Amino acid sequence: MLRGMSLSDIAVRPALPARDASAVSQIYSHHVLHGTGTFEEEPVSADSMAERMVFVHARGWPWLVAEIDHLVVGYAYCAQFRDRAAYRYSCEDSVYVREDHIGRGIGRALLQALIEAASAYGFRRMFAVIGDSANRGSIALHAGLGFAHAGILHRAGFKFGRELDVVFMERAV
Repeated sequence: MLRGMSLSDIAVRPALPARDASAVSQIYSHHVLHGTGTFEEEPVSADSMAERMVFVHARGWPWLVAEIDHLVVGYAYCAQFRDRAAYRYSCEDSVYVREDHIGRGIGRALLQALIEAASAYGFRRMFAVIGDSANRGSIALHAGLGFAHAGILHRAGFKFGRELDVVFMERAV
């Protein structure tokens, strides 16, 4: 936790595509270019991110941002786990924090709020599909909020010249 900052300093609110797409795009693009939490390899423009946000919102699914002093420092959303109707009560979460704010409780605040929003929507299960089995921060975040390990896809991805696992975790919402 940042000195002098508490969880009450983190404001979590619904994302607004017109207002937040640029900040969300910048956060995500950093992780695309420097991390293995996502297997995308090209940065995402603000316009493309806005389209993704509109897609999620149009279905009534939650997309949240976290702010500190009106600065967007992270975001989280969930979407139906797969397209087929049988998956209608299962969702997959995504949580990203601005690189200079990692480790300050922002991911936890976002994921807690996302779990509540997913439950209010009617989702019953939430799955985390975590890129890179070395992604200890994301694995610990999810475990700390009640997610259990559900399996690993070994060497499912290839980024930065190396093969990467995908870790699955799950919990009831």
